Amino acid sequence: MVENNNNSKMRILWINPVGTTAFDADTERILAEVKRSETTIKVVSLPSDRPRHLEYHAYEALVVADIVRITYAAAPRYDAIVIGCFYDVGLREAREVSGNAMVLAPCQSATAIACNLGNTFSVLVGRTKWIPKMRENVIFYGHEHRLASMRAVDLGVHDFQADEEKTCQRLIEEGRRAVEEDGAEVLILGCTAEYGFYQKMQDVLGVPVIDAILAPFKYAEFMVELGNRIRWRPSRKGGSEPPPPSEIEEWRVFADLPIDPQILTIE
Repeated sequence: MVENNNNSKMRILWINPVGTTAFDADTERILAEVKRSETTIKVVSLPSDRPRHLEYHAYEALVVADIVRITYAAAPRYDAIVIGCFYDVGLREAREVSGNAMVLAPCQSATAIACNLGNTFSVLVGRTKWIPKMRENVIFYGHEHRLASMRAVDLGVHDFQADEEKTCQRLIEEGRRAVEEDGAEVLILGCTAEYGFYQKMQDVLGVPVIDAILAPFKYAEFMVELGNRIRWRPSRKGGSEPPPPSEIEEWRVFADLPIDPQILTIE
């Protein structure tokens, strides 16, 4: 029986897991343009002493704890939390401590959506350095047979928005090769900093182009609706079992880790 839940309001926290606010305003603007009227959004980033991009796995390791502690503190106040990095950094770890809140990330969300839009997809990434980890994630999510290719456009995280015309040209060039040479029916932009290009790419290339900001956010709204209406919420059995509250309290696992008050302040 479907649950009739009249509380349609959704509260979603977006975490840019980098030590810069450079992407916060654009992210908030993009989400505001596509959100449901009942959705409230909070966009936050990490303290300025954290890495300003996560192009190296060593940098990833430094921010996983931040993502987990923010998720643990924020989960009671939000319906969903989105980790804004296509590496899906800290996704499994954050899900363990999210309670009933959904935790989403770009790669898993984008590939799931792509599988409903075509038989194959290609991922357009910034640098060749990123490909092994992202390919591993795609395989882990069960989509290896659908992955036509991963193509690099030789741009770093902070390069995409520096020259938008150049970026768009590079993405269209590699996207065309992915479609015509690799057999991709859908394209995925493999970085949350690759925003603002999907519409023109779709017009030029004639295939769906999935934006890495829009995909996890809209998927989050969808998952929250499923939780509200059908009570499909995160499992807490087996591998999804959370840490025991007794251990968290006794060991003071999160007690001494400060959280920016703005993260816990919602409208």
